Amino acid sequence: MGVDADYVRWCCPLSHRYIGEDLTTETVTEAESVTPADEESQENGRLLELDIETLYKAKVHLGHLTKRWHPRMNQYVMMNHQRRHILDMSRTLVAIDEAKQAVREIVAGGGECLFVGTKPQAQKEIQAVAARTRALYITSRWLGGTLTNFATITRRLETLVELEEQFTKGEVNAKTKKELMIKQAEVNRLNKFFGGIKEMTKLPDVLFVAGMDKERHAIKEATDLNIPVVAIVDSNCDPTTVTYPIPGNDDSHRSISLIANQIGDAILDGRDLAAERERVRQAAIAEREAQEAAQAAARAAAVGRSQQAQREREAAGGDGQADSESE
Repeated sequence: MGVDADYVRWCCPLSHRYIGEDLTTETVTEAESVTPADEESQENGRLLELDIETLYKAKVHLGHLTKRWHPRMNQYVMMNHQRRHILDMSRTLVAIDEAKQAVREIVAGGGECLFVGTKPQAQKEIQAVAARTRALYITSRWLGGTLTNFATITRRLETLVELEEQFTKGEVNAKTKKELMIKQAEVNRLNKFFGGIKEMTKLPDVLFVAGMDKERHAIKEATDLNIPVVAIVDSNCDPTTVTYPIPGNDDSHRSISLIANQIGDAILDGRDLAAERERVRQAAIAEREAQEAAQAAARAAAVGRSQQAQREREAAGGDGQADSESE
């Protein structure tokens, strides 16, 4: 598809600043990883409000070569430049907001988010966001059946935790040095695949995926289990296969870091919202208990007054009867 560049610049005045002469994805891929603190100032552990200019600076708008595009991404493509697609950042901004609202509500309801990003450009960024939000993550390789065969995965996680406890306490059951080395290698191997999910006791409630082209199996398993998926969707991916597509560049460290940290903020906000709802619930319970106690006290007082009046009436009747008998 082709769009007049002057029209695009009229619609989005910021676009001409960041649509430069060289838009090769390879150049972006080789860029160094940028932490959120390097790109944006933070406030109370959260990133400040996101805008279109920030998306352009992080190279989120860069798509793939036009010959590699997926036709269903047509609605998210703003223009072609140097045989590459430029994504519409206004649509991306709306998609990020919708995804954040969904993740916030899921986490506020007690759900867990699993970050998945095994491509080299996403591994460090996903690990950093997961560490900041204390979330689950997979960055090594998606093992088939991680979700659909969770019972088997759970047994492997239990083995990993048990071995780590043995090494921590110095109670490893190994008769020779070779057996000890074998068990240490087993711990390292299990940590490589399960280190980010060893605390997962149930299926996640939502997935965030960076690199749809490489995480097809993860998306398929989540879809089969009706688990919503939030994903960065590049111009060569099908946005209809995920629940909350976020059009953007999934080959850039900065782009992945920016979008993943936005989802991380939603997780933190969801936990704060859950804590606030719990405080409100506890306050409502305390108020209801206080009202019930007050009502019980009022009923007890009424019963006491009734019994006292009954005793007074009986006493008055007894005095009258004694007087009549004396006469």
